[in-house]
Amino acid sequence: MATARLGGSLCNQSSCGRKEMAAAAEMGLERRAYARVGLLGNPSDVYGGRALSFAIANFSATVRLRPSAELLIQPHPHHDLVAFPSLPHLVSRLQSEGYYGGVRLLMAICKVFYNHCIQNNISLKAENFTLAYETNIPRQAGLSGSSAIVCAALSCLLDFYDVRHLIKVELRPSLILDAEKELGIVAGLQDRVAQVYGGLVYMDFSKEHMDMLGHGIYRPLDVNLLPPLYLIYAENPSDSGKVHSTVRQRWLSGDEFIISGMKEVAQLALDGRRALLQKDYDELGRLMNRNFDLRREMFGDDVLGSVNIKMVEVARGVGASSKFTGSGGAVVALCPDGEAQVELLHKACQEAGFVVQQVKVAPSALSDEELTSLGVLTS
Repeated sequence: MATARLGGSLCNQSSCGRKEMAAAAEMGLERRAYARVGLLGNPSDVYGGRALSFAIANFSATVRLRPSAELLIQPHPHHDLVAFPSLPHLVSRLQSEGYYGGVRLLMAICKVFYNHCIQNNISLKAENFTLAYETNIPRQAGLSGSSAIVCAALSCLLDFYDVRHLIKVELRPSLILDAEKELGIVAGLQDRVAQVYGGLVYMDFSKEHMDMLGHGIYRPLDVNLLPPLYLIYAENPSDSGKVHSTVRQRWLSGDEFIISGMKEVAQLALDGRRALLQKDYDELGRLMNRNFDLRREMFGDDVLGSVNIKMVEVARGVGASSKFTGSGGAVVALCPDGEAQVELLHKACQEAGFVVQQVKVAPSALSDEELTSLGVLTS
């Protein structure tokens, strides 16, 4: 059952009632979105495929909204720096962190949210607000840190304007993706679905569904189906894959190798769902390894990056199954042989200079009412 922190107190979304939610919004509210792990099927979500993903509580982004006289987007004191001790410090910062923080993300979702409401005759109260954010999701780690900020901000806007019931759950990931497209961020829906829904979700992005419904088919699954999983990442990635991929263009041009490869990757998500339902974790591990191997064949080592490949190889070196959590930057690993193998994984990662920690799966982010609207029974 989802909970939300409103005006400093916890309130169950399904029992709070819209009047109470609106009253809490007047005092200010806070929403959180978690990092996500793509377990199987990525990157086929960008190619009309399928995915099996889940949100993790290890890392999250939080957005706070409070009513104010004018609309203000607050820069983060660390992620949106504009003052530096010197020119070398500025250059070093840009080389490691890039040019952009979270302010642009908050502005983009405000624009997309407003336009969606106008286009769908959803009236909004004439009141302003201040948005601020925090995040501890590692940068460039393939854990969807940017979309987590956007997702949390959208959740704030839905409740501040009391329109959550007017914007379908299935459409919210598309709004988040549209905000990122405003900024030139190239991505698919998988991450945004996992963050909007929370928990573990099976997704089907086939063209038939997308054309007919305007969104994919998204099915929440019981998080208890997952075995213990481990997250591996480099704190300071030096080579996250700098070479531009030609896979998208090859797919659009009808390259049979890429098309067949993406179809197989999509099938892995469907097979993985079956393996989870049967708790066949040996099969799940095999599918995870195959997912990475197919990505490597299609994209090539120069695109994937040497550090990213090494993380997978370190995990496999102790017999663990492993693959990217996203497009690179972090790896998810499964240790089928239990605790002894987990200890070997920790030791190998430490020796290689990587961080490893057990995955904490985040619970569903949806209220009972929202789950019921999706046809998911709650108890």
